[in-house]
Amino acid sequence: MSGLRPGPGTPTAPIALAGGAAAARPHLDAPAVALDPAFVERLEGACAGVVVDGDEVGEASRDWWPLAMVWATQGEVAGRAGAVARVESEDEVAAVAAVCHEARVPLTAAGGRSGVCGASVPVFGGVVLDLTGLSGIRAVDDASLVVDVLPGTFGDHFETELRASHGLTVGHWHQSMALATVGGWVACRGAGQYSTRYGKIEDLVVGLDVVLADGRRIATGGQPREATGPDLTRLFVGSEGTLGIVTGVRLRACPVPPHERRAAFAFDSFAGGLDAQRRILRRGATPAVLRLYDDIEADRSYSTGAGRHVLLVLDEGDELIVGATMAVVTEECAGAERLDDALVGRWLEHRNDVAALEALISRGYVVDTMEVSGPWAKLPALYAATVDALRAVPGTLAASAHQSHSYRDGGCVYFTFAGTVDPGEREAYYRRMWDVGQRSVLALGGSLSHHHGIGLNRGRFMAEALGPAFDVLAAVKAALDPRGILNPGKLGLVSPFGPAPFT
Repeated sequence: MSGLRPGPGTPTAPIALAGGAAAARPHLDAPAVALDPAFVERLEGACAGVVVDGDEVGEASRDWWPLAMVWATQGEVAGRAGAVARVESEDEVAAVAAVCHEARVPLTAAGGRSGVCGASVPVFGGVVLDLTGLSGIRAVDDASLVVDVLPGTFGDHFETELRASHGLTVGHWHQSMALATVGGWVACRGAGQYSTRYGKIEDLVVGLDVVLADGRRIATGGQPREATGPDLTRLFVGSEGTLGIVTGVRLRACPVPPHERRAAFAFDSFAGGLDAQRRILRRGATPAVLRLYDDIEADRSYSTGAGRHVLLVLDEGDELIVGATMAVVTEECAGAERLDDALVGRWLEHRNDVAALEALISRGYVVDTMEVSGPWAKLPALYAATVDALRAVPGTLAASAHQSHSYRDGGCVYFTFAGTVDPGEREAYYRRMWDVGQRSVLALGGSLSHHHGIGLNRGRFMAEALGPAFDVLAAVKAALDPRGILNPGKLGLVSPFGPAPFT
């Protein structure tokens, strides 16, 4: 991960809005809460950066949800905010929340807006809270390997400063590194591409600062493996701004790794590659990267030919530990074909490229990815059945998958689909693909999401995925946000502003 070149440190638009952002119309049929002049005046008293019209409002009303990118080609956003509040301190966050709570106005927290499920879309209008002004590292405890960082810090800027100034890394490196903020990592329960070594974000978070719906502030966690009742930090990790607004994050760090090794293998079947991954983890080896591509994706990305399911391996850290890890990998892949290690380098060169999505959608295709997780015992059947189900939907051109994150108990399978239908049928086709894919995964014992979160797109599956536990989530929401102002319409939760669209 050396040689980082940080991006602009500001939100990046996913695709051009036809007609411009200022004129963008809301696509979804949801009642928008009007903001009267008296409310706007109170909002301006809470923070100086309030915008009520123009391009900034239109841009702040969308994220990287692929279906909404289709709507953008028609001059539409999913939902349009009435105002954007740009805050620069926790005091301002608390003040804005209190104003919205008192007036019963929807408040949607947003950072880089890189989510792909519509999590930061202001479904019912109201206020978008732009947190990117809360940026930078606040403190580093090198002895304890804990870093305190503000939520609006973009990932690539955070990692660059942490490495250059402190010789540390949190190891949370993902495709949208230059698009996403630390607060977004926490809100959507993200995973970096090196999660097998470093863990997902919930494994990295030590504690949080949170502003509640009415403006109250709390701090969670802070002590190693404390047992002070239930872990309240975990309550907010993955809550997507529906339970509180994250204003500070404390993360576990590691010294910058001094050593790295790579390897690549080909298997005759995807199931065979999965089993090799399972055996590697079972023996206690945790290579930072353990990615398995089915033969379709492997040939598309690496020109490895038909029938080769390709496993890429990379580990980094102390030389002795890396050596032992790669020895286990080599033993467990003894029956596979050894490929050129340079394939790992090709992946590293392109792993942060997000340009293909815009290019395909601009040409009229419907495309998306669907990442889920499941136990090793169920992953082979889950992969095969779900790929078949996606391919069977009329209009589908391609459906494939790779296994992108590995753990001792299971891993993440990352499906990709592309189709072409009549322009008027694109939304229906998209919805059908998600219905077929997600229900196939759930029926076979997989999860609803691994790291992209729920947002608006997956909300209709939440009650099915959680079962009776969904009522517990709804009760927590009602207790922490009794007026329902925080990111309404998300996670499948009931909203006082009306039924959530796209359910």
